[in-house]
Amino acid sequence: MDRLKADQAPNHKTSRRAEFTPKLLTVLAEGYGAKAFGADMMAGLTVAIVALPLSMAIAIASGTTPERGLYTAIIGGFLISLLGGSRFQIGGPAGAFIVLVAATVSQHGLSGMLTATFLAGLILLALGALRLGTYIKFIPYPVTVGFTAGIALIIFSSQIKDLLGLTLTGPDPAELVAKYESLGAALGSFNAAAFGLAVLTIAVIVGLKRWRPTWPGMLIAVVLAGGLALLVGLPVETIGTRFGGVPSSLPQPMLPDLSLPSVFAVLPNAISFALLGAIESLLSAVVADGMTGRRHRSNLELLAQGVANMAAALFGGVPATGTIARTATNVRAGSRGPISGLLHAVFILAFMVLAAPLMSYIPLAALAGVLAVVSWNMVEKHAVVLLARSLNGDTLVLAATFLLTVLKDLTYGIVVGFALAALLFIGRMAKSAGVESDDDEEVREQDPDVVVYRLSGAFFFGAAGTVSAVLDRINSGHSGLVIDVSRVSLLDSSAANALVGVAQGAEKRGVRFALSGAGAPLRAELEAHGLGRTRTIFAPDSAAAVLALKA
Repeated sequence: MDRLKADQAPNHKTSRRAEFTPKLLTVLAEGYGAKAFGADMMAGLTVAIVALPLSMAIAIASGTTPERGLYTAIIGGFLISLLGGSRFQIGGPAGAFIVLVAATVSQHGLSGMLTATFLAGLILLALGALRLGTYIKFIPYPVTVGFTAGIALIIFSSQIKDLLGLTLTGPDPAELVAKYESLGAALGSFNAAAFGLAVLTIAVIVGLKRWRPTWPGMLIAVVLAGGLALLVGLPVETIGTRFGGVPSSLPQPMLPDLSLPSVFAVLPNAISFALLGAIESLLSAVVADGMTGRRHRSNLELLAQGVANMAAALFGGVPATGTIARTATNVRAGSRGPISGLLHAVFILAFMVLAAPLMSYIPLAALAGVLAVVSWNMVEKHAVVLLARSLNGDTLVLAATFLLTVLKDLTYGIVVGFALAALLFIGRMAKSAGVESDDDEEVREQDPDVVVYRLSGAFFFGAAGTVSAVLDRINSGHSGLVIDVSRVSLLDSSAANALVGVAQGAEKRGVRFALSGAGAPLRAELEAHGLGRTRTIFAPDSAAAVLALKA
């Protein structure tokens, strides 16, 4: 509880000052000693060991070279921890980006991908500066589960070639159906040695996670596979044979192509990068909050993600974001704050400088095995089953998001899924709005010629038409009409306009009209829409309204 209070602002002024204060400064201000640094060093080393093979695997699957994933983990990861709004966020390349990055590289080349990454950073900066981080977290759960499952299927599909050691007769298609047709045609080139290494990698990762969960399963599996391939001389493709190895230093920073034609060409890709990066990073921060009881600063996190992506593009990296698995590993490894994230980036740089020649011997089949495990872990199996059994439309949202992500692209999946979820929500909220006659005997005795109706629930554009239609059917033979809004939980401009229309209609029919139970904000909203120009009587409750109509 004390840790939670430490991250919560005690008043509005303090909250506004702290909103854009990096969590690194918050941690240092609380007091940071040698014991905390030791814990962060061990956590940073643990995460770096996990991130090393994963960063290279993600970069390769994205259609680039392995070192570009390392550049992103080093540069992007360092800046996200340095400037971010989460104590435990670990940044770097993420599996969720594989689909988008591969499509961008295919369409616009490496240069276009770097431009899109830089522009995505600018967009993220704008989102953070405009304080939109809170709203991005409102992505419906079925949409998140659907596009994550879709991405997982696409990632796995992209690794089948290296898992089986296949040699394609042409370029690897991006479209899923065409990809499987191409893979089927290449089955005759099946490489048993590559498949065996992939199975060994998966078995080691799964086995160590079960029996030795604190061990770095991915790194151990990749090292074992690489050592076996080298010692036995297995005929499998490696990082060295396909890419010529991994450099042992960072490149000189270089501004990507920001000419207008290039910017306009990749802008849709940049928007997709920014949207996914914002969702992924804030989800990761929420997961860390749930594990630790802390509270992240969403808008500051978006600013940090923006700077990290711009810097990653300058160094030739792929897009950076907060990564859920590595962030959770950081928490479980005993991290005390952002310094573990800074050290994780430093350790990866040290690995690259010292062990670059050895990385050339890593089999691509082993990295494909790593991503096969990643894609399996991405799917929230329990959530998929739960949502598939849902009776309130979540199944439809899940299926639409998943299918569009797989068959079209991620942006379509998210946008259509969100729109569909919103429509279903509007429908459910509209049904919750009600209008009923007030059968209070005391009210009827005061004046039987006055009819009283009570509105309840959310009275908004989705329900305004239905409710106003009911009110319009009220028998004009009554001398007075009272509408009680004391149970209205929400009223928007459409609903306000509908009530004004009811008041005007009553006035034209010579029926006296009163509104009861309207608080000051609701009354101000109604008067702003024209209710003040009618002869409406305002009363605190229905009984008082009937008395006012009789006066």
